[in-house]
Amino acid sequence: MLVDAIILAGGRASRMGGVDKPAIAIGGRTMLDAAVAAVSGCDRIVVVGPQRPELPTSIVQTQERPPGAGPVAAIGAALDALPNPAPSVVVLAADMPFLSAAAVTKLAALSNDSGADAVFAIDDDGRPQHLLGVWRTAALVERVAALGSLDNQAMKALVPNDITSLHLDGIGDCDTVDDVHRAVDLALSARTLTLDDARELLRTTITRLPYRTLPLHAALGAALADPIRAAQPLPRFDVSAMDGYAVAGDGPWQLRNDVGYAGGDRPSRLDHGEAVRIATGAHVPDGSTSVVRDEFAALHDGVLTRIPDAPIRNDIRRSGEDWPAGRMLAESGTHVTPALLSAARSGDVFDARVRGPVRAHVVVTGDEIRRDGPLRDGQTRDSLGPVLPNLLAWCGIRTAGEAHLRDTANGFDEMLAAATDADLIVIVGATGGGAADQLRTALDRCGANLLVHRVSCRPGGSQVVAELADHRIVLGLPGNPYAATATLLVTAPAIVDGLTGRIPRPRQLGVLVNAGAVAANTTRIVPARVDRTGEWIAETDTRTAHLARLIDCHAVAIVQPDTRDGDTVELVELPN
Repeated sequence: MLVDAIILAGGRASRMGGVDKPAIAIGGRTMLDAAVAAVSGCDRIVVVGPQRPELPTSIVQTQERPPGAGPVAAIGAALDALPNPAPSVVVLAADMPFLSAAAVTKLAALSNDSGADAVFAIDDDGRPQHLLGVWRTAALVERVAALGSLDNQAMKALVPNDITSLHLDGIGDCDTVDDVHRAVDLALSARTLTLDDARELLRTTITRLPYRTLPLHAALGAALADPIRAAQPLPRFDVSAMDGYAVAGDGPWQLRNDVGYAGGDRPSRLDHGEAVRIATGAHVPDGSTSVVRDEFAALHDGVLTRIPDAPIRNDIRRSGEDWPAGRMLAESGTHVTPALLSAARSGDVFDARVRGPVRAHVVVTGDEIRRDGPLRDGQTRDSLGPVLPNLLAWCGIRTAGEAHLRDTANGFDEMLAAATDADLIVIVGATGGGAADQLRTALDRCGANLLVHRVSCRPGGSQVVAELADHRIVLGLPGNPYAATATLLVTAPAIVDGLTGRIPRPRQLGVLVNAGAVAANTTRIVPARVDRTGEWIAETDTRTAHLARLIDCHAVAIVQPDTRDGDTVELVELPN
């Protein structure tokens, strides 16, 4: 693309109290970052304004003279810093937080097709944005030269006669504090995910835990990194399935004196017409054609017969009958459960490469929270912290440490740096926008990748999930006990899926007979119970300050907007 770019990132910002407007962060990036990203496909980029060390060295930086002399003076300074400029140049101000590279490409294409001296964007209000346009460079140089003095010239003085325009969505600028507030609200709205989208993003975006080889008894809750294959057939050898008699031939049989016990010596080979007493699990002797269980056998004077009308059964479990050596017992991604551990041991497998189990560091925040001892004025009993390890265990997470964090300026920074004993940091409280809610700003300061900013559900809308630079995951929960519990039970399993790569469990579904009574214009997470007829009923009056409503409930129901009575909803089982 034979196009250069000029970004105007100085000025006085007089309508915003003189703040450094391009450095204001909206939607997780500064407005200058948004401008640089929008022109990233240009040949050269010049940023005009105060020196900014954080910019890449490939970007030319210059300053209008005198500083704050206006956009025309800034354009003149940029042209001086562009020897042998490209045929076209993009000129834009760094105050459009939602400007995209696609919008700039459209302007450049129209400029090339129209041959006009300048192409300017038209915003949603129908206003021309003279500080978002593509110029023929020769025309821009000519207009700047014709003005003589550039100091405090209005941008309109630079606009040529031969122009065209193009309407573009999402190019509103931020000239006032109110504009910034509206942009922040819009960015928050754009970054608010549905509950389903948030959980799927966590399953697919989180950096997986590294592989490690563990004894399977220590890997409960982890996920297999490789399939498990049986090292031995099962049974390893022919064994009796019942207490009774190993026999050779159709009978009657002469009973020998030796006995086969499980784990004992194997009886010698049976000849036709012979039988030996045998116990369940014992290695049957060679020559055995079947085992006759005790209740089907009759013994008289050392001669064994089958009782009349007894069913003919062969109660021998043959070697490899359940599986041969090498059979896959569990595929990669399978959750390590007690059943898997038991089956693996049956196949003589004791170790496996796994991801996990996930270890969590639990943090309860707030000066007003007290776990033990008498409460002082203004304090609240910590009714959630003591049960969080149980809730986490239900989600497949082990608790590695616990802490209470006071409301201090640098408390989160210090905690995030210190909690290195875990894969997941679970924080209760400080996810809202109150004066003491510092989690989001602390995550921003440490360069965390914010995966889930907000979720369109109630409760749990303020939850936040971020990945730190060392790949630890931070899960921020609302402060109220029910809101925190419901959010944890719904979101944490998706985090475990993402960290371990385990195969997600199928959703449990059920018919909610009174769904219409709790449905709203956003997704709701409500306690639900099964009545005596087996029908699911939602609690219609749930207070978030305590867990009393969960005492007699069996699940939380995820009720989507506009759900009606008798509709099927997702149910997340409660630990009981």
